[in-house]
Amino acid sequence: MQSAESGAAAPHKGWTLALSSVGVFMAALDALVVTTALPVLRTSLNAGLGDLEWTVNAYVLTFACLLLPAAALADRFGRRRVFAVGLVVFAAASAMAALAPSVGVLIAARAGEGLGAAVIMPISLTLISDAFPVEKRGAAIGMWGAVSGVAVAIGPVVGGAVVSGLNWHWIFWFNVPIGVVAALLSLSRLTESYGPRQPLDLYGLALACAGFFLLAWGLVRVSSVGWGSVQVIVSLLAGAVVVAAFLVVEGRRSRPMVRLDLFRNRAFNAASWVTFFMYAALFGALFLMSQFLQTGLGDSPLKAGLHLLAWTGVSMFIAPAVGPLADKYGNRPFMALGMALQAIGFGWVAMVAKPGMGFGELIGGLLVAGAGIGIVFPTVANGVMTSVGPDETGIASGTSATLRELGGVFGVAFTASVFSHAGNYTSHQTFITNFSHALWLCAALSAVAIGVSLAYPRHRALTDAPAPAVQPVGAAVPMVND
Repeated sequence: MQSAESGAAAPHKGWTLALSSVGVFMAALDALVVTTALPVLRTSLNAGLGDLEWTVNAYVLTFACLLLPAAALADRFGRRRVFAVGLVVFAAASAMAALAPSVGVLIAARAGEGLGAAVIMPISLTLISDAFPVEKRGAAIGMWGAVSGVAVAIGPVVGGAVVSGLNWHWIFWFNVPIGVVAALLSLSRLTESYGPRQPLDLYGLALACAGFFLLAWGLVRVSSVGWGSVQVIVSLLAGAVVVAAFLVVEGRRSRPMVRLDLFRNRAFNAASWVTFFMYAALFGALFLMSQFLQTGLGDSPLKAGLHLLAWTGVSMFIAPAVGPLADKYGNRPFMALGMALQAIGFGWVAMVAKPGMGFGELIGGLLVAGAGIGIVFPTVANGVMTSVGPDETGIASGTSATLRELGGVFGVAFTASVFSHAGNYTSHQTFITNFSHALWLCAALSAVAIGVSLAYPRHRALTDAPAPAVQPVGAAVPMVND
């Protein structure tokens, strides 16, 4: 990685950490802030279940597809410059979302926000890595990660508070002045730096985006037309063919967008697929849980957000304690334990859900599921980063993060296809029955991740093994919040 050009001023550490944290806070918050607004969006914009899925998936899918190319662009054209552009794109897309007259415009705006987030998230960490010396970098990255974790935890609460106190438009308006000011400060306060230039894999990017979009489109359409529909079958088959073509193309390139040989690494492969199934279950459950609290149990948006904090917030207190234990005993048992707790928590909620129930009957399951998330988050990140040599950590983290986000996309689509029913939003009993069925699917996805985690090497096998062979990497993609 190449730092600032020769003769350039040293990076200002305080400004770099502050502006990078502001960027990652906005991007992480916006991924979840919309969840508590879904019932309001459904009535305000006359949106169907598939439309609600795309308000979440348009953001996550765009982010997943463009994460790796964005980092390569920053290496080529300058990280400060591209970071500022990402902030402006995010602010502009947020303004478009706030002004959206229809759900179609809102979905397009959410895709624009995903584009901005794909630029902001990885580059923010690269800026920090450039600004801080090795001995202080860990603390700086820890603060960056803590800011991201807080944004994820409070996202549903912020969304609920804004929708209850103002209206849904303001969950997007708040991003606009913050993004513009942060972009201007970035251009004036940050030091420019570049990385190794490599050819942009535009063909691979086009294939990946097309394939994943077709798969997501087919799954989302299931809620409207059913699994037997010709358009669903054709979309899923076409998506599978395009993704297969993408894998073939990437396997033949000397500098691919995705390093397929990483998946021959047992530790990397297991940790990455645990991440995929964890996020599939997590995002699928989160997509429905806020609607369940508001539509099924009658919570206000703010009350629903506060109730969800029992689930998303508990992980903040557990994750810091798990890291040292995983270093001592290995990642494998904690991955399995965390996914088991998430499966138990989701199964608990699915089993007790009924009309007229109180939140006291749900909190146990939410706390157990949240504890599972807190255990898995640091261990899968550590599993990815320790599975490869030091020169491969960037591309390994970026590839794993892409798989993680795709898990969220497909999790929302799968659970919504199980949940979909003609009378869901007119009958509380029908809504809760189908919600329970969908949440059992989330528990099953978590259970699959338990089995995958057992493929991760035992701690002794990893520590006794020689360091993995390192292949040269053109442009390292910075670690994101795994």
